[in-house]
Amino acid sequence: MQQITHWINGEHLTAARSLPVSNPSTGETIRDVADGDADTVAQAIVAAEAAFPAWRDTPPAKRAQVMYRFKQLLEDNSERLVQLISEEHGKTLEDAMGELKRGIENVEYACGVPELLKGEYSHNTGPGIDAWSNFQPLGVVAGITPFNFPAMVPLWMYPMAIACGNTFILKPSEKDPSSVLAVAELLAEAGLPNGVINVVQGGRATVEALLDAPAIKAVSFVGSTPIAESIYARGSAAGKRVQALGGAKNHAIVLPDADIDNAANTLMGAAFGSAGERCMAISVAVCVGDDAADRLIEAMQPKIAALKIGPGTEKGMDMGALVTAEHRDKVLGYIEDGVAAGAKLVADGRDISVPGHENGFFVGGCLFDQVTPDMRIYQEEIFGPVLCVVRADSLDDAIALINAHEYGNGTCLFTRDGEAARRFADQIEVGMVGINVPLPVPVAYHSFGGWKRSLFGDLHAYGPDAVRFYTRRKAISQRWPSSFETSHAEFSFPS
Repeated sequence: MQQITHWINGEHLTAARSLPVSNPSTGETIRDVADGDADTVAQAIVAAEAAFPAWRDTPPAKRAQVMYRFKQLLEDNSERLVQLISEEHGKTLEDAMGELKRGIENVEYACGVPELLKGEYSHNTGPGIDAWSNFQPLGVVAGITPFNFPAMVPLWMYPMAIACGNTFILKPSEKDPSSVLAVAELLAEAGLPNGVINVVQGGRATVEALLDAPAIKAVSFVGSTPIAESIYARGSAAGKRVQALGGAKNHAIVLPDADIDNAANTLMGAAFGSAGERCMAISVAVCVGDDAADRLIEAMQPKIAALKIGPGTEKGMDMGALVTAEHRDKVLGYIEDGVAAGAKLVADGRDISVPGHENGFFVGGCLFDQVTPDMRIYQEEIFGPVLCVVRADSLDDAIALINAHEYGNGTCLFTRDGEAARRFADQIEVGMVGINVPLPVPVAYHSFGGWKRSLFGDLHAYGPDAVRFYTRRKAISQRWPSSFETSHAEFSFPS
């Protein structure tokens, strides 16, 4: 069976131990992935440290040229990459292509690194003294990425990190690693020197080795909140700069004046796209008033029943399988818990069977009504195709409900009322906000990140914040005394 290898110093490295990689649509093991450890990480660090001095000194414009070639190669190989994503994750081909395109946007942004790294200059800040600042790379940095976006989330990280002059070690999810390895090969083809990017596969042991290694100066992570919090604490204690993006419970408020048909259509994609395995998925619809709730549910029920569910690798599907049997069972457990707690399951996707793929990890679209804030299905991130309807009496009540939740990743409001939209945008305690936009994922030249327990660290992912995360500012003051100057000792603080 094919083993997905490590990629260190421009070479494929196999491992004695491996982990299975499944096709979620069939339940079959289709590949193995190398299982790394501290020794693997140490090899990657040696390669990255050796490559850093020359790469740091490479002019930013030449680093950008590598990014330009890399962008073209990603586009030229997009169909192959999308096939790998869909095979191992389960998401549809169309969804995988959307993921890849959003990742490519971050490569495009990194192509502008000569402009982004421009510092500040002040002439004659004192007699004969000039001052300026610049942004210099940190050294060896690392990224730990989740299964749900195997191409896009790594592309949030390493394009800007290496464009800024760092070298990078990536630890992707062991559940769907093939596309990551294929992309690393494309970077080499684009002309990236050996050792500038390294991929170490594996599980917990690999992660812990990255967090503890003194040579690694910064770590970026995307995953669940408990792990994000742990990584932030452990990495920070080791003296690293850490950016850890955690979980979410994203709410959409539906006001009585909203275009219900539009809200229903867009919520279908926001709740059930990628089988709900998105940190920006809408999992709660807060309807203001019973009429809005009843109309939304009435509009969504036939759409949920009509969902085309099947293997993601077949074109035309709306929803594919969940990533593993364990995750499918976890989602089913949440649904059972919601029923037991008294929520009304108005669309039940538990018993779906896909002909010819009976062993696949499928769950159909589920819609709960009469959900209350004390229920576990409201409080916790399900990460599956489950939408909960909560009824509120007013916009103020809906805003208070969202602000009271421990997560603050994304949210949106459906309305035709500009005053209500402005008040919502100002008062909501959430990092990414949409008005009639249910998935307000920022474009590549903004930055992505939530509030509260959805983000640990000071800087968001990609965009302008990425430049700050992967560099440190250096301020320089310079004076060249004139030949006719006489000098004498001064003991007061300079002003």
